[in-house]
Amino acid sequence: MHWEIYLSGEIHTDWRDQIIDGAEAAGLPTTFTSAVTDHEASDAAGDLLGEEASSFWRDHKSSKVNGIRTRTQLENCDLAVIRFGDQFKQWNAAFDAGFCAAMGKPYVTLHDENLVHPLKEVDAAAMAWTRTPGQVVEILKYVIMAR
Repeated sequence: MHWEIYLSGEIHTDWRDQIIDGAEAAGLPTTFTSAVTDHEASDAAGDLLGEEASSFWRDHKSSKVNGIRTRTQLENCDLAVIRFGDQFKQWNAAFDAGFCAAMGKPYVTLHDENLVHPLKEVDAAAMAWTRTPGQVVEILKYVIMAR
C-alpha cells in the first residue's frame, strides 16, 4: 500500500523535511502533502478574487481558497501529522485535528511536553502524541512496514 501523509501545522521549523527525509531513508512508500507553507503566499491566496479594504475580508477569502487545498488533502490522506510549535498558536492545526477527528481520520500530534495541558482534547482524539519528527518516522515505519 502507498500511504498519503498530510503534514499540518507550524511552518517555522524544518520538522516536515525531517519526517520526509526519514521516510525516504527508510524506503517507505509515502507521499507527503501539506498546506501552503509560504506565509505570504497563504495570506494572499484570496487576492486573486479582488482587493479588499478590510483585512478581515482578505483573510476570509484567503482562508476559503486555502481551505480547498487543505480539505481535499485531509480527506484524501491515510494519516495526518499535526504539529504544534511553541512560538505561535496554530489555530489552523487545531482545526485540522478536529476535522480529522470528525471524519474518523487517524492523526498523530507532534509537540513539546509544555503543550500537553492546552492540547489535552486534541491529543485525546489522536492515535499518538509524539515529541520529535524521529518518533513520527518510527510510527510510520511500524504502521507501514510491520509484519
